[in-house]
Amino acid sequence: MQSNVRPETMERITTPALAEAFIAEQIALVKEQVGDKKVLLALSGGVDSSVVAALLIRAIGKNLVCVHVNHGLLRKGEPEQVVKVFRDEMNANLIYVDAVDRFLDKLAGVDEPETKRKIIGAEFIKVFEEEARKLEGIEFLAQGTIYPDILESDAGVKAHHNVGGLPEDLQFELVEPVKLLYKDEVRVVGKALGLPDNMVYRQPFPGPGLGVRCLGAITRDRLEALRESDAILREEFAKNGLAGKVWQSFTVVPDMRATGIKDGRRTYAWPVIIRAVNTRDAVTATVENVPFELLQHITARITSEVEGVNRVLYDLTPKPSATIEFE
Repeated sequence: MQSNVRPETMERITTPALAEAFIAEQIALVKEQVGDKKVLLALSGGVDSSVVAALLIRAIGKNLVCVHVNHGLLRKGEPEQVVKVFRDEMNANLIYVDAVDRFLDKLAGVDEPETKRKIIGAEFIKVFEEEARKLEGIEFLAQGTIYPDILESDAGVKAHHNVGGLPEDLQFELVEPVKLLYKDEVRVVGKALGLPDNMVYRQPFPGPGLGVRCLGAITRDRLEALRESDAILREEFAKNGLAGKVWQSFTVVPDMRATGIKDGRRTYAWPVIIRAVNTRDAVTATVENVPFELLQHITARITSEVEGVNRVLYDLTPKPSATIEFE
């Protein structure tokens, strides 16, 4: 098993050739560690777990069992993309779990952000455990741990965000092929593995997903407004060259309504807040100077296309005093 310390002599992976060399090395190591046994992976569709999945498919094929849990808090089109890329294109052994109702029923009426996070995390582990118990011959658990996770965990900044908390009788030996890589290296490896750009260059996305962007107690109609407005923002930023320039951009729908006018009639509907920030380390962040004409166009689209929304706001607050996410 690899050490958790990155060797000083390890070259930074910046080119396709270096990525291919890393992939070949890891395939050999995985085959040596796993043999003909089965490996389980929680596949979220995020950069790290997707790269690990693609790498392990090359190494052990159908002996990798991917579990994708759709908890209803992913962005528009993301569950479908995971199925398309991994099951349809990479021929992965993928188990898709539709747990939307289960998660949203658990979250009904819960408005405290930390409680929402805990419910989402605990329920995910329960669903994953249930799926793991249905399978036979699993001896290994693959995780998308990367080097910053190890550094932050060792420093006491945060616990690993990967699958933890499984009961003692479901403890597996870990397979962590990208644990010595930084995020930029993981992306280079992902490109070399043939993953699509919108998966490889996916923006940071909170573990609880849209659950912390649908502020307060989550309702299905407000969650849908959030998902649709976020899709419009992503589409317009991509069209206008901001997708690769802005570190993180998203919409938020607060648990409040405002008066408005539509078709000559009074409305009482939600506002959508746009957040677009740049940062190097996520410790501080500046606000992107989005062209005003583009903001006007996005506003027109959101207020005309998204049900239950009558105004759009742009958050001008840097970090500090604000955090990047609202919850």
